[in-house]
Amino acid sequence: MASSDVMPSAKSPAKITVVGLAMLNIVAVLSLDGPPTEAAYGLGAAFFYLFAAAFFLIPVSLVAAELTTGWPEKGGVFRWAGEAFGARWGFLAIFLLIAQVTIWFPLVLTFAAISLAYTGPQATVDEKLSGNQLYVLLSVLAVYWLATAIAARGVAAFTRLAKWGGIVGTIIPAAALVTLGAAYLVSGGTPQIQLDWGAAIPDLSSINNLALAASIFLFYSGMEMNAVHVQDVKNPDRGYPVAILIAAVGTASILILGTLTIALVVPKSETGSTESLLITFIDVFHRFGLSWATPILAFALAIGVLAGIVTWVAGPSTALQAVAKAGYLPPSYQATNKNGMPIRIMLLQAAAVSAVAVVFVFMPSVEAAFQILSQLAGLLYLVVYLIMFASAIHLRYRQPDQPRPYRVPGGLAGMWVIGGTGFVASALALTSSLVPPSQIGVGSPALYLGLLIGLATLIITTPLLLYARRKPHWRDPASEVAPFTDEPRDDRSGGTPTRRQGRADKEAAEAEADE
Repeated sequence: MASSDVMPSAKSPAKITVVGLAMLNIVAVLSLDGPPTEAAYGLGAAFFYLFAAAFFLIPVSLVAAELTTGWPEKGGVFRWAGEAFGARWGFLAIFLLIAQVTIWFPLVLTFAAISLAYTGPQATVDEKLSGNQLYVLLSVLAVYWLATAIAARGVAAFTRLAKWGGIVGTIIPAAALVTLGAAYLVSGGTPQIQLDWGAAIPDLSSINNLALAASIFLFYSGMEMNAVHVQDVKNPDRGYPVAILIAAVGTASILILGTLTIALVVPKSETGSTESLLITFIDVFHRFGLSWATPILAFALAIGVLAGIVTWVAGPSTALQAVAKAGYLPPSYQATNKNGMPIRIMLLQAAAVSAVAVVFVFMPSVEAAFQILSQLAGLLYLVVYLIMFASAIHLRYRQPDQPRPYRVPGGLAGMWVIGGTGFVASALALTSSLVPPSQIGVGSPALYLGLLIGLATLIITTPLLLYARRKPHWRDPASEVAPFTDEPRDDRSGGTPTRRQGRADKEAAEAEADE
């Protein structure tokens, strides 16, 4: 999981190898909190992983590379959407990105809470504890507020945790999961799923099956983050696509093998639950006389989640503060603490995460809450990707002469094919996410749909209202976010703006005059 708004302050003079960039992308995207829900598909899960990689992951990576090199200013999707469609769309895009991350926090922290539950000495007690909603809620709140406290201490306080936590908590467990799956089959373990070509193609006639498939798109989100390194690759026109292909194949392979390992070991009736990953490790470790390793692995998974949370508490909050200083939020949200961290935004986000986490108490089960949060986060992120793909295509017409060190291959037709493919795939996934999954009980289908649409509408409406009420004096003169092309810019002497009037400032001035 990652964000396209995180930009480096300067280009690194060192060149990144094709394999090196591929590894950066794999680490940025790979997470083990998703495969348990997809294990319910059995062998058919591979179909959806490959489909999403071909029609979503690769288009995202190539399109983001062009946008990043063409508009390298701070802001990411905020910059891209704003240049294409105006400031309102830019603010909407970055707000939705922050909102989906806020919803994603309780989602991934549920995984951490369950992992911590399995660090106990008795498996039976651990299993009961992992299904206790109050325990999950309190764990989510405790870990998130701890992560906020660590992030508030500044970059030096969490960068080392983020680096080693990702290795210990994601890369090593992923390798262990795939290795154990192979060992399970070689040692004569009984597969819990059918291993034939007929089972490789899922039942596409049932619309209920598409809901869980849509969540796979969220597993692949974040590849756009490392598009900022496209110019650091030797011969980027050839090297970057190769790196993306390697990363796509590597990420998909790990997710497919990890998901199939869970499906092979855990009975189908128990797959789809958030604890099925831990059950897989328990069963296979016990088979090979390594039961003592289960608590260690569970603790490592929890550490990996904490490291990711600390990083994402700081990153999106800092990005939103930059947008706030550009005049989109009141000055009170632009303040930083002594460590240079946007403490007020971080506290506001912590309060929002806490409120979302309380939803767990009202869901029929932890699994149902996990699924609804996952679909809502995915829905919002897919809206952001729809905006991104549309922006890339539109900018080919609106700003055709803008220098782009990297371009999607194939000229304008290539952009329509690759960007259009990503747009259509995102739209289909978004539509599928509105269908209640049959594999996991989420209560009334009407309640499920009502929650998704209602919450998504509320979240999308909020930035539009904030944008309409903004004031010209909110902009910090020291803001590092450059105005959009159609907005006024100060001259070199720091005097009055040029004659070019931007839509955003005009609307804000008119709104203030009306008041």
